[in-house]
Amino acid sequence: MSSTRRMTVGQALVEFLAHQWTVDGDVRERAIPAVLGIFGHGNVAGLGQALQQYNASQPDLLPYHQARNEQAMVHQAVGFARVHRRRATLACAASVGPGAANMLTGAALATANRLPALLLPSDTFATRVADPVLQQLELPHDLGLQVTDAFRPLSRFFDRVQRPEQLYSIALAAMRVLTDPAETGAVTIALPEDVQAEALDVPVEFLADREWHLRRPVPEPGALARAAAAIRGAARPFLVAGGGVIYSGAEDALREFVEATGIPVGTSQAGGGALNWDHPQYLGGVGATGTTAANRLAADADVVIGIGTRYSDFTTASRTAFQHPGVRFVNINVAAFDAYKHGTQLPVVADARETLRALREGAATVSDDYAATIAREKRHWDALADAALAPSAPAPSGSGRPGQAEIIGAVQSASDPRDVVVQAAGSLPGDLHKLWRVRDVLGYHVEYAFSTMGYEIAGGLGVKRGLQALDDDRDVIVLVGDGSYLMLHSELATAVAERLKIVVVLIQNQGYASIGHLSETVGSERFGTRYRYLDRDARNFESGELLTTVDLAANARSYGIDVIEIAPGPKAVAELGEAVKAAKAAVTSTLIHIESDPFRYGPDGEGWWDVPVAQVSESASTEQARAEYVEQRKHQRPLLG
Repeated sequence: MSSTRRMTVGQALVEFLAHQWTVDGDVRERAIPAVLGIFGHGNVAGLGQALQQYNASQPDLLPYHQARNEQAMVHQAVGFARVHRRRATLACAASVGPGAANMLTGAALATANRLPALLLPSDTFATRVADPVLQQLELPHDLGLQVTDAFRPLSRFFDRVQRPEQLYSIALAAMRVLTDPAETGAVTIALPEDVQAEALDVPVEFLADREWHLRRPVPEPGALARAAAAIRGAARPFLVAGGGVIYSGAEDALREFVEATGIPVGTSQAGGGALNWDHPQYLGGVGATGTTAANRLAADADVVIGIGTRYSDFTTASRTAFQHPGVRFVNINVAAFDAYKHGTQLPVVADARETLRALREGAATVSDDYAATIAREKRHWDALADAALAPSAPAPSGSGRPGQAEIIGAVQSASDPRDVVVQAAGSLPGDLHKLWRVRDVLGYHVEYAFSTMGYEIAGGLGVKRGLQALDDDRDVIVLVGDGSYLMLHSELATAVAERLKIVVVLIQNQGYASIGHLSETVGSERFGTRYRYLDRDARNFESGELLTTVDLAANARSYGIDVIEIAPGPKAVAELGEAVKAAKAAVTSTLIHIESDPFRYGPDGEGWWDVPVAQVSESASTEQARAEYVEQRKHQRPLLG
């Protein structure tokens, strides 16, 4: 008969999580090395008591980290998970009601990005002995429906521990999904506040070390043979590398495959880093925010090899990127859901690294003519990028504010090859996709599946935590616009409290620059996208003075973080470069504030994004935009390959 220990549900869960290990080949690491938490009445006596108890007796068992915002906790877990290539993540504990609800955006982000995050939202009394409790969602038609039920459509796994005995099966099922490359995402275990504190006799086997071996399935012989034949027979093959290449650790296998075949590569946002920017076969980002080199080759490709990609609308340029009339798709993905996209008859449901290694055998080389085209298009784009990244002449407006491309160029020049750039939303992801010259497989971290404003600082902290866990001292450089900064900047206090060093470059353009530009293209004339004082007569924010009294640099300084302000003028770009170097040399976090000109754009990559334009309008700008939209839609294809 197995022995047991008398413990609360909270204590048992903490000790269980501390003994979970992920094994990926020769790499073995803790699956959940720490927990982030904000306590309230829903978890202070349950998980909170358990964490305090173990902190006193075994402080290294499951370290606790304080956070300032529940959504930001999940962002940190996601940043941590990507650095660890999905082998590890952080647990996030929140209280009842608003605390739990605050994690919903983070849950959606984790699931959309196929990145693991363990969420432990508290729930109301399972016994309903004190019903309704503070912060309970009370609905007459269903008294059992609570805030935590909102996690169901956002999670790859959801369950609620209604009875202490349910903990065993729920915890094990949660870990299975969390460590499954094909199913991972947000994993949610709802914990009623009374159940957390209830005691049970826990079998010691439940608390012992447990290993979760990541699946790296090899391709089936038939599927592999069909894919290989299609690639050998292609006249103009093109490869789309997604995040799955990085999560699989397939970057070396990818490089060896394309060097053996000469096949050109374009990356999705998640695939940034799969190849270094100066590799002869790497043409940069592909799709709506891609380069001319990648998009021109993609347009003429007769076989598209998608490896570890979800084929989002930005990657396919809203299904206008691949224009060859007979284009076929060879989709290599560990998830069948993604492998079968675009109606392909050539899916390979397998690990990226294992499949690339297998495809090398008997692989053919592209023609000399095609190789020359690849080299020519790469040279052409590199020249455009060189010009865009270099400091340019003052703008005709005389603002003395650099364009975003120049800012990226200055940051890039001051960074080291292994530094990690972090971004998520606004116009920066598009410019980075085209212009950031990635020099390390982990050097590009742009959350663009959910593209969440406010991710950047919290996600950057998660990246830094992940690097520290790997004993990696490279710098993390967060690029954030003023709109995204205003959404969620409170984790700067966390950086200060834990002495976590990140470099934040805050680009202020007095509004939502990305949507402002998009608003112009759809005929909405930047309505509601500028930061201005309210014009009470016109009842809008279009004609009032700029909202210059909001001092974001002072806001950052109030957290106790070092701040460097770059004044507008002809020396702004050079001073930014020096500021980045100074921030990298510092031992604590630094925020660099610089103003940009939102009307100075980076080079066009010949990609398109489908944002519907009003069919009927009294506005001339909208009517013109509608006509252009109708023309662009003619290039859309069902992509049944």
